[in-house]
Amino acid sequence: MKKPMNIVVLCAGTSTERDVSIVSGTGVCRALRERGHRAILLDVYFGKQDVDFDDLFPEKYDVDGEADAIRAASPLLEETQRTRRGFFGPNVLAICLKADVVFLALHGANGEDGKVQAAFDLFGIPYTGTGHLSSALAMDKTMSKQAFLAHHIPTPKGFSVVLSDLESRNGKTVYPDPEKKGLSWPVIVKPCCGGSSVGVTVAHDLKEYQDAMNTAFNLEGEAVIEEFIAGREFSVAVIDGEAYPVIEIAPKCGFYDYKNKYSAGSTVETCPADLPEEKTKEMQETAVRAAASLGITDYCRLDFLMRENGELFVLEANTLPGMTPTSLIPQEAAVLGISYPELCEKLIEISMKKYEAE
Repeated sequence: MKKPMNIVVLCAGTSTERDVSIVSGTGVCRALRERGHRAILLDVYFGKQDVDFDDLFPEKYDVDGEADAIRAASPLLEETQRTRRGFFGPNVLAICLKADVVFLALHGANGEDGKVQAAFDLFGIPYTGTGHLSSALAMDKTMSKQAFLAHHIPTPKGFSVVLSDLESRNGKTVYPDPEKKGLSWPVIVKPCCGGSSVGVTVAHDLKEYQDAMNTAFNLEGEAVIEEFIAGREFSVAVIDGEAYPVIEIAPKCGFYDYKNKYSAGSTVETCPADLPEEKTKEMQETAVRAAASLGITDYCRLDFLMRENGELFVLEANTLPGMTPTSLIPQEAAVLGISYPELCEKLIEISMKKYEAE
């Protein structure tokens, strides 16, 4: 990057992935400062009071101290949401307008779903990652599945259920029978727009299915039910149109759910994955096509399952994937000789291209 930049690393927010976002943001902010940039950490929802706009991006900055202050506000989230209508916290937009670019370290709803991106487009605030429409499409598993099918991207069979469309019988909600929809047990039940596998459940029979649907609908009003694909799990980053090395994710127990994603030692991650060259190439090419089918630019991560016979399935696209130093994309970049700080800077360079073209 040609010169040091004033950068806001936007994190936290209101989603179920608030804590993960703070970890991502802290790592990114520290890495960008290592590269000589004046980066600061900012909670998109709680914002910052008593701002010195003459010294927004100080030379010396306590990244960990600011992260601790942001975490300290988390217990206030539920009560604040009940009493406040707006999303952006105090001075958030004003601070972001002063930055050369905002690095989006947000994850999940109200951050990864295109809403913040759309607002920033209207305010003329440059940000990292793909635009608002592709963000929304990727976040909505029903819409992304339709896009994959339309572009002949292999994806698990499934159907969607909207809670408001369902009938109630004897005080209980009646859920559609997966077997009558052409699926066999077990099935996967997931919230339509959730992230980090929060609320994702494997159901082996009608009783477990009922419980799984209740879990999903406690989080949001639409659920996706898919066939269960037994096999190996992989992920591929697509950065500036190029697929990075394939990484295999092997949970020691169960599947790659929230607990396995963020509990140290619960998952074995291998990069590059132990795959035949032709299968690696097929997965990388499929990842690039899947990203394009959703209109994703700049960078993203595609998640895959592969059956024992080698059949591939794209599960979803993550437009703002985890960016801790040990997250999947940094591991893939390391195989190419790109350090974590270099990767953070590279994502900014890629994202700024769309503004230079205007």
